[in-house]
Amino acid sequence: MTDHTHLYPAGSENAGDHAETDASRTVSTASKHDSPAFSAEHSHEMHDHDERAGHDHGGHDHSGHEGHDPAIFKRKFWLSLALTIPTLVFSTGLQDILGLTGPRFAGSQFIPAVFGIVLFLYGGLVFIRGGVMELRSRQPGMMTLISLGIVVALGYSLAVTPGLDGMDFWWELATLITIMLLGHWIEMSAVMGAQNALGELARLLPDEADVVHGDQALTIPVADLSLDDLVLVRPGAAIPADGEITDGESEVNESLLTGESRPVGKTVGAEVIAGSINGGGALTVRVTRLGGDTALAGIMKLVADAQASKSGAQVLADRAAALLFYVALGAAVITMVVWFLLKPDDPGFVLERVVSVLVIACPHALGLAIPLVSLIATTKGAHAGILVKDKLALEDARRIDVVLFDKTGTLTEGRQGVAEIVPADGVSIDEVLGLAASVEARSEHSIARAIVDRADELTVTPASGFQSLAGRGAEATVDGRVVTVASQRVVTERGISLPVQLVHANRERSAEGKTVVFVLAGGEVLGLIALADVIRPESRGAVEALSKRGVRVAMLTGDSHEVGNWVAGQLGIETVFAEVLPGQKSEVVRGLQKDGSRVAMVGDGVNDAPALTQADVGIAIGAGSDVAIESAGIVLASSDPRAVAHVLTLSRATYRKELQNLWWAAGYNVLGIPLAAGVLVGVGILMPPALAAVFMSVSTIVVALNAQLLRRVRLAA
Repeated sequence: MTDHTHLYPAGSENAGDHAETDASRTVSTASKHDSPAFSAEHSHEMHDHDERAGHDHGGHDHSGHEGHDPAIFKRKFWLSLALTIPTLVFSTGLQDILGLTGPRFAGSQFIPAVFGIVLFLYGGLVFIRGGVMELRSRQPGMMTLISLGIVVALGYSLAVTPGLDGMDFWWELATLITIMLLGHWIEMSAVMGAQNALGELARLLPDEADVVHGDQALTIPVADLSLDDLVLVRPGAAIPADGEITDGESEVNESLLTGESRPVGKTVGAEVIAGSINGGGALTVRVTRLGGDTALAGIMKLVADAQASKSGAQVLADRAAALLFYVALGAAVITMVVWFLLKPDDPGFVLERVVSVLVIACPHALGLAIPLVSLIATTKGAHAGILVKDKLALEDARRIDVVLFDKTGTLTEGRQGVAEIVPADGVSIDEVLGLAASVEARSEHSIARAIVDRADELTVTPASGFQSLAGRGAEATVDGRVVTVASQRVVTERGISLPVQLVHANRERSAEGKTVVFVLAGGEVLGLIALADVIRPESRGAVEALSKRGVRVAMLTGDSHEVGNWVAGQLGIETVFAEVLPGQKSEVVRGLQKDGSRVAMVGDGVNDAPALTQADVGIAIGAGSDVAIESAGIVLASSDPRAVAHVLTLSRATYRKELQNLWWAAGYNVLGIPLAAGVLVGVGILMPPALAAVFMSVSTIVVALNAQLLRRVRLAA
């Protein structure tokens, strides 16, 4: 059985130091277990705090979107919309533009001003506070640009309403704030939806556990569990903590960790994972890990770690957003100067152009383009058993030319298994296997265990008089016959002649690096059994999937060339590096990189760590050692090598979405700023600030929706 629970030890660097992030905070409270009351109270306090402070949680960096609460912007949007409608209806400026005559009564001309000021204070201050935070951190960006737009519109309208010549912008101020709130609400909902998927993992833990005391089971909160407690897990219930089964037998669904939907059989002594779902049998589990030390917490911490890292595309987006601030300021200044020279008698028009430039230059879409895709990608990967420790590793995986697998424990299971049974003439395969299993039933040798496991569907006759032949085999009496399972050395020592077909079979299997034992009854050889390292049933599919993607597959092993070539032949791998010492594995990787190839190394052992580090992308099999996991950029929670192809699929899909979003966001600004500045006013194309706000919000919505399409990517395709 695969031991998943040792993947993420307490204090491991894999866990990351993100105790203050939302994801790891969820994990750290798992031992208290986020009871509904606690969650509601915590959520309410956070919402109130954000409402009072207009908190931007990292507003200086647009990648900090995940700190915003969409509920706040939802509430602000609907109330602002309610105030915007009468502002539009009673706005004399808008009526003049549309050539309409709206409702008029004494004092009605001041309604837009009153509602506009209320809108600014209620819906606009959240952007002002965000802009102040950006300026204080010396990282001006989207919030600063929005703030400039609404402050300018407010100031000019306050001057026009009492009597300054010009057209007031109350209606534009109102629509600008309302549309900004709408766009922000939709964006935050999308981001929070991606991030909250991590919180769903923590909620897989039950609130209560049944602790066994003598003949009774006492129900207590999960937070009160202690190490070595015996917990009764009933059929269909979630396992409350990592532990070891002390009684019972069942099948457990561990898909939350491994991505495999097939339940795993569990018996006494097997390890179970917190949050996995018990099948049809009752289990008694001894608690071995709690709270932040569980495998589930480890997954959360690894994903939080990945979300804190930045990909190359994200770095590019951050630079572009910072550059856009200065471009916007420069464009606004140029626009103001040019139009002031061209229309010195129309300051309202000049101001409208400046406001339009500042509004349309908001880097909302650009700032959202990469973070949202990354959040969805890492979350989708986690659900499929792909834990991304480093976003750069996920981004680089799309360019991989060669995947180098370590053989033992990766493509194979690292244990002996019966590969083939060759009987002598007149003897059946079942007879050879059944007699061998009878003899080996009491032995603990790896060869004996492999033979007994292979015969699990046969009726094995009990043997008597068992004795071990030191270093050569075993012997016992079965149905009155003395049966021996031994190496060729024993056959030779006893002067027994091998049938011709067994001579050829022995030579061929030995040349393939297999271990061969013979089954003898008296002075007659009944057949031979060839054993080899068991190849994972998924390995051939993994090699085929990678080959279809145009990726070369290679294998390295410390075993002999015969063994390596046999395994490679079974899987269709052409490039084999055999008899490689542990210290030479990184040299093999460097050799593959010499021609410019980008190499992904897949391994699970301590001796794979240098090669994982040397490779362009290191991928650790989740059932492997902590050292291997620490050295890799991507961890596969299961031992299924087909997940390597899934990594490449996720990488390519993620990068494609990042590029699409960057092109949309950047292209929108390149076209929008000149239009907002009025370069096409001569042909009748003019973009007022409200329309600029509409286009800006549409661009962010398009980016958000495009990122959501990443959820539809099928990794197994």
